[in-house]
Amino acid sequence: MDTASACAEGTDSELAFDVFARTCPSREILEHVTGRWGSLTVGALREGPCRFNELRRRVEGVSEKMLSQTLHALERDGIVHREAQPTNPPRVDYELTPLGVEVADRLLALIHFLEGSMPEVLAARGAYDGTRGAR
Repeated sequence: MDTASACAEGTDSELAFDVFARTCPSREILEHVTGRWGSLTVGALREGPCRFNELRRRVEGVSEKMLSQTLHALERDGIVHREAQPTNPPRVDYELTPLGVEVADRLLALIHFLEGSMPEVLAARGAYDGTRGAR
């Protein structure tokens, strides 16, 4: 059975892939895009192409190793394009592919929604923490 068949097995969807299926490769891509560093990297690259250190400064808190791993995964998934310039010293630019732009637009809509909802989230946290402390 091929991967697409394994992903679609047991679903009524017309899509060949089902992120809820354990063996579906879409699950791995979802993790790459929605993990902390993946989402921040994709969001930052939506502002335009960046060099590695520019991107590292923009995504505060990411280590060099994690950013490198994230960029490799996103490049492999076709979301990020890496272009090495034959200069001395070498220059490497990262930018979103057309697929990456679409992913970033959807992701940024969620990010903006969450940022705008922070007063509600913080109030809910305060209420939750207040009831937990009263036990």
